[in-house]
Amino acid sequence: MSAIEIVGEIGINADGSVDTAMNLIKMCYELGVDYVKFQKRCITDCYSKEELDSPRESKWGTTFREQKEGLEFDREDYIEIDDFCKCLGIPWYASPWDKKSIKFLEEFDIPYIKVPSALITWNDYLECVKDTGIPVVMSTGMSTKKEVDRALSILGDSVYCIMHTTSSYPTPIDDLNIRKIQTLKSLYGKKAKIGYSNHFPSIMAIIFAAAMGIDMVEFHVTHDRAAVGTDHSSAMEKRNIETIVEWCTSLPTVMGDGKWTVHKSEIPVMKKLRKH
Repeated sequence: MSAIEIVGEIGINADGSVDTAMNLIKMCYELGVDYVKFQKRCITDCYSKEELDSPRESKWGTTFREQKEGLEFDREDYIEIDDFCKCLGIPWYASPWDKKSIKFLEEFDIPYIKVPSALITWNDYLECVKDTGIPVVMSTGMSTKKEVDRALSILGDSVYCIMHTTSSYPTPIDDLNIRKIQTLKSLYGKKAKIGYSNHFPSIMAIIFAAAMGIDMVEFHVTHDRAAVGTDHSSAMEKRNIETIVEWCTSLPTVMGDGKWTVHKSEIPVMKKLRKH
């Protein structure tokens, strides 16, 4: 595993296809990503009947319900995904978006459970997450410090990593605020690891965040950023992921220990160029 835990968010970019999910899992594994991540919803719990019955054109039909049903993986799909990840040797976990999905994820041996930014103010949900006993990764997008502190007080010692996040897709460069990582480290660094969840459409923010000393980085992955869907445009393709893994893995060596020293590699140059 790299010095920074690297998470490839597949989520809805699998487009409801287990084959596509497996291709993305395989790509992440081959490129050295540490974990792959999904999203799990019980759509009748997440959305009202009015929302589900509203018009929405997609390849699955003409309603919002048909689109959400088309995107969602069921139990058999997740069993297949779980077996595939075990076969490759890359762990997976997910963001549950309702209490039934929390219970569903408990059926699997996952390393983390992810609390998305949208749900950190739902106290009953947070209690259910804590009750699983699974270490929690929590995003902090679109949230005040008071809201984050309240969520952390409920989740308690189950919190493994707190993620700096800006919840816009893709994130405008003016809203990245990467220095907030330093704020999170000063406030919560003794209680949990600090990470960064990216929605910016290039590797720049990820590399800057890595240099800030994060412990975990999460980014959406895709085979094609031009594909139809809300998360593709802010996702990373193969060539981006290769660079992210290389740079995050090399970061401890590149950053060094900060001590003032003349390096061995400089000695021959010093002997050659210094005349006085």
